[in-house]
Amino acid sequence: MSLTRNAGATAAQAGHSRWLELLTRAGFIGYGVVHLLFAWLALQIAFDRSSGEEANQNGALRTLGAQPLGKFLLVTIAVGLFAMAIWQAFEAVIGHRFLRGKEKLFERTAPVARTIVFVWLGWTAIKVFQDASANASQQQQQLSEKLMASTGGRWLVGLAGLVIAAIGIGMVVYGLRKKFERNLKTGEMSPRTHTLARRLGMAGYAARGAVIALAGLLIVVAAARYDPEKARGLDAALRTLRDQSYGPVLLTLAALGIAAFGIYCFLQSRYRRV
Repeated sequence: MSLTRNAGATAAQAGHSRWLELLTRAGFIGYGVVHLLFAWLALQIAFDRSSGEEANQNGALRTLGAQPLGKFLLVTIAVGLFAMAIWQAFEAVIGHRFLRGKEKLFERTAPVARTIVFVWLGWTAIKVFQDASANASQQQQQLSEKLMASTGGRWLVGLAGLVIAAIGIGMVVYGLRKKFERNLKTGEMSPRTHTLARRLGMAGYAARGAVIALAGLLIVVAAARYDPEKARGLDAALRTLRDQSYGPVLLTLAALGIAAFGIYCFLQSRYRRV
């Protein structure tokens, strides 16, 4: 028991590192920049002006790397994203100790998914820096095609799509119910800043969640119809949205929501509880 307590105390001390906090807050800025570029790529698709880049975080990082000082920014963002991954890993292990029941389970489980996302994005930034980043949508399509070669694989792909869709729907609910506010230092905000953070958070989480849910549903359809081309993640979801009635309008709204989340990340760099 004492070893467990000592390990927990050591982890807690590491989790309260001032340097980790500063790097994490810088990471939020980089995460915001990635989402603003993601939103820009989505707008290009909405108005049929796509440069050929994927409309997802991978494409956003490649777009950033092609700009002046892009290589430096990629490394800076990668460091921040890895710091955010470490922070979320600590959140999963030692965070939210005063919560109980389902709320504690959610707040301990969600950081696991975020840790994976931040590690993947940080690694992607490094690969882009090395000029070795492959097309993520094509990789996902190829993986889905291999898995769907068997009946069991198609069921696995379909199940993965359902999980992704559920995460997206949960993100929409999370945003519309303003649950993100409990992770903010609202007491340090002015009324105007609090209102801005609430509106940006609601729009951002709802838009991201809707796009992720659509991507998950497309994966389910791909598994049901054995159509790996539809299992291309966020890029395929946005292009499918554009091709619907009023698609450009809907995609523009989605892009604005993703941009709102990017700006919300800037506020999180200052007011997020870390």
